[in-house]
Order: sequence, then structure tokens, then C-alpha cells
Amino acid sequence: MSESIATRLAALREGLDAELRACGRSPGSARILGVSKKQPAEAIVQAAASGLDAIGESYVQECKAKFAQLPAGLSVEKHFIGHIQTNKAKAIVELFDVVQSVDRIDAARALAKAAQAAGKVLPVLLQLNISPAERFGCPPGEAQALAEAVRSEASLRLDGVMAIGPMTADRAEIQRAFELAAKTFAALGGSTLSIGMSGDWREAVRAGSTMVRIGTALFGERR
Repeated sequence: MSESIATRLAALREGLDAELRACGRSPGSARILGVSKKQPAEAIVQAAASGLDAIGESYVQECKAKFAQLPAGLSVEKHFIGHIQTNKAKAIVELFDVVQSVDRIDAARALAKAAQAAGKVLPVLLQLNISPAERFGCPPGEAQALAEAVRSEASLRLDGVMAIGPMTADRAEIQRAFELAAKTFAALGGSTLSIGMSGDWREAVRAGSTMVRIGTALFGERR
């Protein structure tokens, strides 16, 4: 892609708002999370300068070095969207403002312990598994029990649900999967339904997504 990050972000926002209007929703009612994994720190700086207010990363070691290169006071919310290894819970809590990928009780407990030690209340999302090809995520039928476990931790705040759509060209299958995530979100409560990526965000918006996670369509190919 030859366009600048600012140009791509503006086009994404325009397309997102158009889709929201088509669904009878208010423009601006779904946020863009820029997935900046495998991108340089400068790409985050450019995106933030263009108005992006949230980024998503998956790898703790990569982030430690990258975040250290960001200018002091850069206003961008940092979301962890990768698989949670319990031995990295302390680092995740230190580096990130929100964790979107809580998919089991031991991960929740590890984050809660680290957040308590850090003296903070950590906003988290439950990661649902709505795709046969996805390795991680809580089955929707077990989400209520996991939500109760998260809510029992004083240092965690359950803010909603995240899910990755199925890897298929069947748009109806993608739509059904996202509608299952939305139904689970409605049952659990919260403010954030994080579904939809570069290839399927339109279906996600139709299902009620409040946050789409965009990587390649915003930053270009990963390095």
C-alpha cells in the first residue's frame, strides 16, 4: 500500500461510519483499534498523530522494546490482544491499559494478582471461541462461568467480549459467528464488543461491534 497511515485511517473511518449508518447506528459508535504488532514504533506515532486513540499488540517482548521508543505523553490506549501466558501477567499489566484476551480462569487470576500488586483495576474482555479453526478462546456456553470468576476479582473490571471470526469466504458463516458473539455479549453485559478485522469488519458492524481491530488495512503489510 502506498497511501499514508493518515489517508488509510480517514478512509477506514469514512467506510465504518457509512456501514454504521446503513445499520441504523450512529456514526462514531464503533472505535478503530489499530493492530500494530510487527509494525515499528514510528507507525504508532503516525497513527496517533492522525487521530487513532487505541492500538492492539500481541507479543510482550516486542512491546517492551517498542513502547520504550514512543514519545513521553503519547495519548494512545494500549490493548493486549494476544494469548495470555500466566508467567507474563505482570508484564502485561505493566505495559497495557486493557486486556482483551481473557479466555480461562487461571489467566484471569494471574492478571488479577498482578493488577492488585500494581495497585490498579484492569479492564478486561472475555475472548470467545466462535471459529472452528481458532485455538484459543472460551466456548460461548462457558462464558457465564468465566465472567463470574472475573467479576469476583476486585482488581479486574469486565468490560465485554472479544472474538475472532472464522477464516472462511462464506460471509453468512462469518455473520452467524459474530451474531453468536453479540448474543453472548448481550447476556454478559459490558461496553465493548470487539469483533471484526480487516477482512470481516462489515459483518461485525452489522452484528453490533463497538470496536473493530484493523491491522493491514491501516498500517500496511507487517514487517
